[in-house]
Amino acid sequence: MITIRIVLASSSPRRSQLLSQVGLDFEVIEPDIDETNGLDLEASRLVEFLAYEKAHFVAKKISNNLKEDEKCLVIGADTIVKKEKILGKPQNSEEAFQMLKYIQGSWHKVLTGVAVIDASTMNGISDFEVTDVKMKELSDSTIKAYIETKEPLDKAGAYGIQGIGSIFIEKINGCYFNVVGLPLAKLDTLLKKFGVSIV
Repeated sequence: MITIRIVLASSSPRRSQLLSQVGLDFEVIEPDIDETNGLDLEASRLVEFLAYEKAHFVAKKISNNLKEDEKCLVIGADTIVKKEKILGKPQNSEEAFQMLKYIQGSWHKVLTGVAVIDASTMNGISDFEVTDVKMKELSDSTIKAYIETKEPLDKAGAYGIQGIGSIFIEKINGCYFNVVGLPLAKLDTLLKKFGVSIV
């Protein structure tokens, strides 16, 4: 009987929480890739590229150590925010302020690329999800107070919809979990192509 391992190629606690939330048994191995690669790509291609790079790095790392009766699926994901410009994670508080100033009071898109790679064959697939998000108008003092909580500093677009940042979001059109960092319905579709169902 073949044993199936699931590995999340991400250090994001939000992605781990989402996988745990749907009852998936998995382990975490953090990828070590240069996320500035492919920055000349359009947003949807960029998140797919980086998600695949993360999954590929981890799959390659563990592929030589798999047992004969073991199958390992590696999940990679990457999230960005886009208005006219693409926003990743802020490097510091000042950059977080500029990002929030830029997207407050307007609609923006959140894109997450998702990749799944079979580490035994190195065959993989990827896709992406897009959600439209409307953020209410924020004063400079509100933005600064939010940054002082430290929540924005490790998140694309400098806010967390699942945390304090939720009070700034007026509307979303699309997948909520995509904004958190992992579109679960999309992931389930990809996993099924490898014969794995979350339910």
